[in-house]
Amino acid sequence: MMAAARADAHAGVVTLPAAARGRRLDQVLAELVPGQSRAALQRLLREGRVLVDGRAVRPASRVRGGESVQIDLPPPRPSEVAPEAIPLAVLHEDADLIVIDKPAGMTVHPGAGRRAGTLVAALLHHCRDLSGVGGVERPGIVHRLDRETSGVLVAAKNDVAHRALASQFKARTVRKTYEAIVWGRPRSLTGRIDAAIGRHPSARTRMAVDPDGRASRTAWRVAAALGPVTLLEVSPETGRTHQIRVHLASIGHPVVGDPLYGGRRTATVASRPSERAALAAYAGMALHARRLEFTHPSSGARLVLTAPRPAAFEELLAALAPEVGR
Repeated sequence: MMAAARADAHAGVVTLPAAARGRRLDQVLAELVPGQSRAALQRLLREGRVLVDGRAVRPASRVRGGESVQIDLPPPRPSEVAPEAIPLAVLHEDADLIVIDKPAGMTVHPGAGRRAGTLVAALLHHCRDLSGVGGVERPGIVHRLDRETSGVLVAAKNDVAHRALASQFKARTVRKTYEAIVWGRPRSLTGRIDAAIGRHPSARTRMAVDPDGRASRTAWRVAAALGPVTLLEVSPETGRTHQIRVHLASIGHPVVGDPLYGGRRTATVASRPSERAALAAYAGMALHARRLEFTHPSSGARLVLTAPRPAAFEELLAALAPEVGR
């Protein structure tokens, strides 16, 4: 986000920075208005609900710098998701937000073919109310984890907190640390993958490294060598769909158990029988959001939340290398 901009989340007023001169208005507003996508802002512009210095303009209008932009943000619609009494592992909770340890196998929000048993439904039952900024299907949801990925996830309880957290994710000041058990052994102890990601050209449920996709960066380091697999500590610097899974597969080290990106391998005959048996018995995807660090939207304190490894993940590590620490 451009630090020179000033925004009032309640009134929907933004002052455009001089650094944005010459760029498209819809692109600049998408960076400056937390919780609003570029597509949503384009709709508001076409409907005349965005005024630049008092005048309605087109989404492609070019920014001069210094303009005052008034945005008539529609009130969030109430959620259409029914609350469900699903137990949650709460890591932190206060008046503004809740941080939970999402189990593997739980979908974050309703989607095609999955309407019940979601994290959103569980949060609505637990909190009774969530921020409406995310929309009727995703109330309170600031970021997400893939269905088979476990670990730390934060949700907002009110719109002010939601926009503040969304702003941090957009500005990339949120630090995310994952643990992944991957096939093979990297040639170096650390690395950084800088490869754009886009939709797979033929398999629409998958993503792929694509030079024409969105910029994506992932840093990693080896935490432990475990025979035919390796435990990595992974730090995504951007937040693309399936980013860690796509990036690790692209360098020849897919996540163990990943059904989309080559993780359903079997250990070679050169591996110890106990290693082969443990890997063959592992039923999940070995990717865990271990730690999340962000600034509290009200107090300004820096919060660091850690989720313990799932039991199956820990058991696999113990079978492969009992000395690997928790």
